[in-house]
Amino acid sequence: MGKPVPAIPAIEDFLPIRSMDALRISFLFAVTAVAEIVGCYLTWLVFKQGKGALLLLPAALALGLFAWLLTLHPAAAGRTYAAYGGMYIAVALVWLRVVDGVSLSRWDVAGAVIALIGMAVIALQPPGG
Repeated sequence: MGKPVPAIPAIEDFLPIRSMDALRISFLFAVTAVAEIVGCYLTWLVFKQGKGALLLLPAALALGLFAWLLTLHPAAAGRTYAAYGGMYIAVALVWLRVVDGVSLSRWDVAGAVIALIGMAVIALQPPGG
């Protein structure tokens, strides 16, 4: 009998972080960005569009949620904020398209891709850097 054939390694075997961890981090950053944008947008509606001041209550709640969501990341605060910035850019551009109805340029899309790559490099680095 010959030697047993070794198993073919999965892509995850070469990455410092598992796929589910990457998805969880990305999802958490996306939800965090939506909370921040909603809080800021509601505040903007009050001060720039003359909407009712009662919108400041859900705005404050959304911004509180945003701050709390940032605490759920195990990385140091500065690293979390830096990585989050990439996802914020992408989500803000989706907001621009969906809520504001503005078409995205190829530069918008390219910038979002670059920002998301930056987020991944920072957020998915191996422990100990």
